[in-house]
Amino acid sequence: MASWVKNHDKIALTKSRQDALAILEAGLSAIETRQVMRETLEWDGATRTLCLANSQVCFANYDRVYFVAIGKCAVAAAEVAEELFGHELEGGFVLDVQSGVFSKLISRVGSHPLPSNENVAATEDIVILLEQATERDLVLVVISGGGSALLCSPYEMGCDTLSAIVNELMRAGANITELNIVRKHLSRVQGGQLAKIAYPATVIGLLFSDVVGDDVSTIASGPLTKDLSTKEEAMKILAKYNVATKCALPKCEVLETPKEDKYFERVQNIVIVNNFRALSAMRAKATSLGYQAKIETTTLTGEAATVGEKMATEPLEPKTVLLFGGETTVQSRDGLGEGGRNQELALAALAKISDSRLILACASDGWDNGPAAGAIADQHTQNLAKTLGLDPVEALLKHDSFSFWSKTDSQIMTGKTGANVADLTLILKDL
Repeated sequence: MASWVKNHDKIALTKSRQDALAILEAGLSAIETRQVMRETLEWDGATRTLCLANSQVCFANYDRVYFVAIGKCAVAAAEVAEELFGHELEGGFVLDVQSGVFSKLISRVGSHPLPSNENVAATEDIVILLEQATERDLVLVVISGGGSALLCSPYEMGCDTLSAIVNELMRAGANITELNIVRKHLSRVQGGQLAKIAYPATVIGLLFSDVVGDDVSTIASGPLTKDLSTKEEAMKILAKYNVATKCALPKCEVLETPKEDKYFERVQNIVIVNNFRALSAMRAKATSLGYQAKIETTTLTGEAATVGEKMATEPLEPKTVLLFGGETTVQSRDGLGEGGRNQELALAALAKISDSRLILACASDGWDNGPAAGAIADQHTQNLAKTLGLDPVEALLKHDSFSFWSKTDSQIMTGKTGANVADLTLILKDL
């Protein structure tokens, strides 16, 4: 298999870097969407039965089978579905940030991380399709990272207004849970509302988890899951970040999500991939390279800079690899630089590293708020930064991590991976 890291030869300049990149590659390979789908789905053409996880579904029991895929893994997942049982499908939609070519499904391209009119139009087509479903129909829905923005049907506002609200929340440092609570209550499709639209059909959701703790109600803002949050909570979050004032909104109407159990009784949600799968493969690879490897957490959160500083300074024995999955946040300010949470974490770590350790932080989808997936912080970067007159502390104060890392031989470039299980971070100490 070709290297996931497109600039591997350029940045693999030390033994520690070579090992760290090999460990990252193992994690990315383990969550490759097509591989995950083929391992999860087993199709028996003779009996027209689909086996998945610990359950089976016989297509002969239904009049029509629809397939809908939403998120950054949608195209790859849909390709496997058509390969296995495409001839059984009545139709469906594939909504992704990239296009695909299908025989029974319609490919639609939307925007991420902010919604757009293209997202709204594609979502409306999905809604119209699912409104036709009856109790004699089966709907298979793949939901993956990016689904919150791609599946977009704003309530009592235009797409530009919704984008402004989401952008302000992200800029202010709202975490993914807060973002999704607000999204659910500003939407006609999230927070269990897609399940209500598809009712009374049988619905099976195949979920690619990109959220901390694999909370199915949070993945893509839980379109198929009963929402336990309330519109009052959404209003409190909007007030916490002063969104109405900053976005110059005259008002911000929120919608209550469906709470009736009947809409979810024929819905089954199955998490088929998460960051534990990636981290387990990374641990196995690190062990094979001679390291004592440990998964520290699958639920990493916190301010990226604070987390990076801690990773750079906590005691660490030689020949050790510590692995982390999760999603930090960046409390940015107006008029400052570019770069995502992974590059910011690595930048904060770089300013504090005083030994031979290496810290690698990478967005599993290959897009850390820009074309870089992440960065490597180590002594090599420190030395090069000094030679180039680059100050990591100054860059950190400006939240200008992308510009800093782009001038070093330490930026990780994967391109969009077609997978998304949040972020993958490791600390490696060879000597």
